[in-house]
Amino acid sequence: MKTWTVYLSGEIHTDWRQQIEQGAQALNLPVEFVSAVTNHEASDAAGDVLGVPESNFWRDHQSSKVNSIRTKNMIENCDMAVVRFGDKYKQWNAAFDAGMCAALGKPYITLHDESIIHPLKEVDGAAMAWAQTPEQIVEILKYVIAAK
Repeated sequence: MKTWTVYLSGEIHTDWRQQIEQGAQALNLPVEFVSAVTNHEASDAAGDVLGVPESNFWRDHQSSKVNSIRTKNMIENCDMAVVRFGDKYKQWNAAFDAGMCAALGKPYITLHDESIIHPLKEVDGAAMAWAQTPEQIVEILKYVIAAK
């Protein structure tokens, strides 16, 4: 049986990734989960090896390019993605990841609550599904991967 690679994108302040991973593991689904760096400080410092920039703008610029090496490859090589939008912070990077998935023809599922449907209407419009809970994601994975 094929092992599916699922890219988990977006919000880093809750345990939604672990909930999905644990749910898939409990069902013995053949899934490998990959993700961008979820440690905020490490992500922000990804480009620091290139030298001390003259402003925070250039530090963010350097780090975003280094981080994008990982992100771009993971999205290009995944079978599908889950893109999580939380309500506390704006996840512009997650919207960008969803756009990359759409441009590459990679199926993705958005994960967010009802309160942010309107600002995500275009992102949701290109998604294969909109889920509100990690449990719904696990059920979709179960259907897509294990359905006979």
